[in-house]
Amino acid sequence: MFDPFILLVPIIFHLIGIGHVVHALAHVRTPVATIAWITALIAFPWIAIPFYWIFGRNKLSGYVQARRSDDAALNEQVGALELSLSPHSFKSKIPFIRTAARLGGLPATQGNDTKLLIDGKETFSALFNALTRAKSYILIQFFIVKDDGLGTRFKNVLIERAQAGVRVHFLYDEFGSLRLPSGYLRELEDAGVECRPFGRTRRWWTRLEINFRNHRKITVVDGEVAFLGGHNVGDEYMGRSEKFGHWRDTHLQLEGPAVQAVQLVFLEDWYWATHEIPELDWESRPQEEDVSTTIVPTGPADDLPSMQLLYAEAINSAREKFWIASPYFVPDDGILTALQTAALRGVDVRIMLPAKADHLLVWLSSFTFYPETLPFGIRLFRYQTGFMHQKAFLIDDRIAAVGTGNLDNRSLHLNFEITAIFTAQSDVYEISSMFSKDFEDCKEAELGEFRSRPMWFRLAARAARLLAPLQ
Repeated sequence: MFDPFILLVPIIFHLIGIGHVVHALAHVRTPVATIAWITALIAFPWIAIPFYWIFGRNKLSGYVQARRSDDAALNEQVGALELSLSPHSFKSKIPFIRTAARLGGLPATQGNDTKLLIDGKETFSALFNALTRAKSYILIQFFIVKDDGLGTRFKNVLIERAQAGVRVHFLYDEFGSLRLPSGYLRELEDAGVECRPFGRTRRWWTRLEINFRNHRKITVVDGEVAFLGGHNVGDEYMGRSEKFGHWRDTHLQLEGPAVQAVQLVFLEDWYWATHEIPELDWESRPQEEDVSTTIVPTGPADDLPSMQLLYAEAINSAREKFWIASPYFVPDDGILTALQTAALRGVDVRIMLPAKADHLLVWLSSFTFYPETLPFGIRLFRYQTGFMHQKAFLIDDRIAAVGTGNLDNRSLHLNFEITAIFTAQSDVYEISSMFSKDFEDCKEAELGEFRSRPMWFRLAARAARLLAPLQ
């Protein structure tokens, strides 16, 4: 006997698929991606709909930004921050800095001290030293935390501080720290550390938004010192990986008014994950070094594609040189065009990439950009001494930046990132010297390298590039 329900089910799926088509038309970022999603949602709705929920959207729903919120409790914190930063904030004469401040929603500030931390030994020595001196509270956030040698040391420091009466608020990304054992977190919580995953909120549908990840690495101690940069918590970041060997990374230590800006970025993430507002110190403490610094948080909750615009403006601002280090290079059309035109107008454009792969698809994709970069005069360098993971850029020996964002689709459109930009000549010179030394440990790429690869490699690389929006 014929069951009409058998016919009804596909009809329902197709109707739901059509409803998602309307959403795709309104919200998917590019025409190519829109056409692909519409085709899949109409032809195979029962397969495409769950994938669309996970990968199809480029805006995170419900995230509350303190800088733009109507929430009374958050507005109180923003008011305290604005009052604290007011004597130290300024409108820069540099167009790029003004753009960065508008994109991030936080002012450029004077009176800061920045300390460049090169590689894991320097970074975690400074970080653990600051943590052990914490008296009131610690705000700490990482994308990846591992239960290994460094992870155990990290856990023990937080436990010791919590048992000493220091409030410790620990935020981690569920996807990045997927392998972190529950027992690790239980030990922290039993000692009084507040542990929260970024992705899990009270709203059930946010469990499906795993394509949005919090890639920030932030530490704030007592509102007095802050850290951000490329390092996560794991033995490989100390150069102890048999596979990668030396791990080349860069972090930044901050003191001064910029610390309060970093603190607000953490507060926004913490509020999203917990709907709680911890008691924080918003007093700015200007430093004699007087470094002008701009903190730029970016992410999929922004009204604009802020990280993409930040990189594009940085490239467009360059007149003599634009040097950038990124472990992943899968730029979108806007960034690629900016790089090409910069090189054509005579800018020394150099991009430092790793020779080794930690994420195979992204590594393969980068080779397909050789024909779209090298003929324009863009110079690509592959780091040979271990694995290169730092995220930094330099504009004309005038402006430098250290942060968490990569030159790939995920950082440009899907991840929460944070960047510190500074203009003090001594600090910019230090970044320039760091780059020069790193380039000595690189091999410059040549166009023939990709063309001479076996056919299977070139096909695999191009197939990997097609998956760039999901990487």
